Amino acid sequence: MTRPRRPQMTYPFSHEPELGRPDKVAEGVYRCRIPLEFGPPYINSWLLEEDDGWTVIDTGMGTKISSDAWRGVFKDFFGDRPVIRVIVTHMHPDHIGLAGWICRKWNIPLHMSQVEYLTARTLVADTHHDVPDEAMRFIRAAAYTDEQVDSYRAIFGKFGSFIRSLPQAYSRLRHGDRLTIGGVEWIVVIGRGHSPEHVCLHCPDKNLFIAGDQLLPEISSNISVWPYEPDANPLDDWLVSCARLKDYLPEEVLVLPAHGNPFTGAKERLAYLIADHEDNLANLRELCRTPVRVPDCFATLFKKEIPDDKLNMAAGETIAHLNYLIHDGSVIRETDGNGVHLYRRAD
Repeated sequence: MTRPRRPQMTYPFSHEPELGRPDKVAEGVYRCRIPLEFGPPYINSWLLEEDDGWTVIDTGMGTKISSDAWRGVFKDFFGDRPVIRVIVTHMHPDHIGLAGWICRKWNIPLHMSQVEYLTARTLVADTHHDVPDEAMRFIRAAAYTDEQVDSYRAIFGKFGSFIRSLPQAYSRLRHGDRLTIGGVEWIVVIGRGHSPEHVCLHCPDKNLFIAGDQLLPEISSNISVWPYEPDANPLDDWLVSCARLKDYLPEEVLVLPAHGNPFTGAKERLAYLIADHEDNLANLRELCRTPVRVPDCFATLFKKEIPDDKLNMAAGETIAHLNYLIHDGSVIRETDGNGVHLYRRAD
């Protein structure tokens, strides 16, 4: 198939703010790039000014480099004005890692969606545990080599090591909730696929959309299947969410993403992302004319070699695409004598 045309997007801010130095993007709205220990070099935390303090959206990882950046923000930018609310878009460590630490510092509530909060609590509980049998079956089925299995064992349960202790209670956010922050209304918009119940925030008065990882300017959000729900179909969830966002968002809304720079052109970007994944699915259907394993699909999906440190995400995203094709009836999954899954066209 023909690859979809690149979207027309604009980036209103030409400069890159310093890490840990809040930068104004709209009246009462600031971007603060919090450095990360690995993966992307930073996450955009969004600071919303209120009469009596600040709302913080997303926090960085529970590591020294991120917490040191926040200490500078507290001292040099917030001054005597406290954080009065923490909102976390979703449960990945670069977003939730310091939420508990900030909440305890000011004795304030954590605001999240229910599934994100409970999933985070569940995954944190895996810390320092051995790999369960279900996870071993999952990676064996994905045709991991013995060396890759050993690497998986070595990192299993590390999720919780990048998250400071979470609060034992939270304030639930639901789709359609309306929060008054800084004298204006922000509407909770739930997206799915990248994570199970991802919170975005839309402010019609300011024409702003805080997107978290649900909508990114340069890369597609990782859409993966994980061992705790091996038959999940998150790609369908994500494509449906993209279509709904495309219909919902105003034409010239300024998108404030978790990674990358603020941009306009959300509708074109969403259309491109949908078309790109549909293109990948069509290519996988063709590939499955003969039985394939998960790693046999990497070249088709990613067009490059997958390094060992990206294997789990690549395998998870590949399985997400294959599960989508199983759910739509175009691919059948079988298992060989070694427990490895083989995928072939249903016809």
